[in-house]
Amino acid sequence: MITGELKSKIDKLWTTFWNNGISNPLSVIEQISYLLFIKRLDDLELAKERKSQRLGEKLENPTFSPSQQHIRWSHFKNIDDAETMLQIVRDEAFPFIKDLGQLSKGSTYAKHMKDAVFLIASPALLGTVIEQIEKIPMADRDTKGDLYEYMLSKLSTAGTNGQFRTPRHIIKMMVELLAPGPREVICDPACGTGGFLVAAAEYVRELKDSEGGRLLHERGNLEHFNNQMFHGFDFDATMLRIGSMNLMLHGIEQPIIEARDSLSEDHAGVEDSFTMILANPPFKGSLEKSTIAKDLSKIIDTTKTELLFMALFLRLLKTGGKGAVIVPDGVLFGSSKAHKDIRTILVEEHKLEGVISMPSGVFKPYAGVSTAILIFTKLGVREKGTDFVWFYDMMADGFSLDDKRQPIADNDIPDLLRCWQQRDSAKDSDRTSTKLSDSTKLSDRTSTKLSDRTSTKLSDRTSTKLSDRTSTKLSDRKAKAFFVPREEIQANAYDLSINRYKEIEYEEVSYEPPKVILEKLRALEADIRQDLDALEEMLGD
Repeated sequence: MITGELKSKIDKLWTTFWNNGISNPLSVIEQISYLLFIKRLDDLELAKERKSQRLGEKLENPTFSPSQQHIRWSHFKNIDDAETMLQIVRDEAFPFIKDLGQLSKGSTYAKHMKDAVFLIASPALLGTVIEQIEKIPMADRDTKGDLYEYMLSKLSTAGTNGQFRTPRHIIKMMVELLAPGPREVICDPACGTGGFLVAAAEYVRELKDSEGGRLLHERGNLEHFNNQMFHGFDFDATMLRIGSMNLMLHGIEQPIIEARDSLSEDHAGVEDSFTMILANPPFKGSLEKSTIAKDLSKIIDTTKTELLFMALFLRLLKTGGKGAVIVPDGVLFGSSKAHKDIRTILVEEHKLEGVISMPSGVFKPYAGVSTAILIFTKLGVREKGTDFVWFYDMMADGFSLDDKRQPIADNDIPDLLRCWQQRDSAKDSDRTSTKLSDSTKLSDRTSTKLSDRTSTKLSDRTSTKLSDRTSTKLSDRKAKAFFVPREEIQANAYDLSINRYKEIEYEEVSYEPPKVILEKLRALEADIRQDLDALEEMLGD
């Protein structure tokens, strides 16, 4: 999470823009992003130069030509004349980053940057901002993520348009739940700054084969990674630019970030296109019925955005594709026909694999709503739907659940991931345990008929030991993780809220008999009277 020192530096940077007339939070973020992008390009070039010098090789594919060295951050940051610095940044460095994608045919980055405007008109403002950015440590990816997270918290529209960042540890957890491979085609239909896509890229980069080699280096994988793997939709032009820059800064050469109103535009050309969806879409209420995409209305008859997004996810996924998405709790238990319909579709027509209940403070200080993660697989028409649904009651995520979100020791995420990875073997173990239990009952009945009590006791002891070895806590509704069969979900009107199925064990509290309590109260009253008398005596007349 973001440190107090970094907060202070960003606050100072923000105030500098505000005092110089740039007060729109999105504009501030956009201008800072341009400068960070220019700086990052230079940092990457410096790293490549150091490597080539160390190896004694010629620098291949330099970002800056010999005639463009003066537009590098490391050069113009040292210019004393602020007017000259402004001319270089505004008239040369900024147009340079706008044109970066022009060399690549069909670059979405170039398309989004076409209308970008550099708003810093004051030499003094630019000089101050560059000086302050230099003081922000940007060596690792986590710091850049923290910076964006904190800047986005300042958006006045946060919680309305949903333009706030999903906590990075939650994003990382969701990526690990789906475990993307090197040939996935991943989409976030409400991508914002691209946090889910960045996390998926970092996960795929670390994948290794049995011999320790990186899977990304196998034939064709790297080209797919850079050009076809990552797709994002958003309707906010600023977010499209920020998201494109963010992905490119994280080493994805040609992310496909498209301007698209995901709920209002028909999805011809992108339906059944993706193997994986990761998303935390903005749930802002309802849409006008006339504005809703017709192909979504065919799936679900509603104006509620949270339900329309669920229909969208199913529309975009290929058969066999997987999704891990965040939804407000109302999706799990809403009683309207549309709520029940979307849950029925998930359970009966597709494979709902998991429901993770998250604590309500996960998105503080930006929002305090209760949310859950749904994990599902899109099935074909003739495939069997859900058999069991895995539930997990996440009570802590490693941070306090108040507005401060300070690190704490309690963290269910490691246990959640372990239980998720072991769920299939645990389910099989539960089934084995059930069969053994049934077998034991038959053995008991047979041995009773034979009046062989010794044999029965031996059978009981043996089966108990076998059952102990094979049973798991996933059949225990008091545990954090457990399975619920489809039939039980059907019987409960497809309610997916964890409290519907979880058994809560209350500790028995012992109280003293009423007469004893009354005696203690009288004794306490006597003590009070005695103290009052003593106080009155001290006061005298």
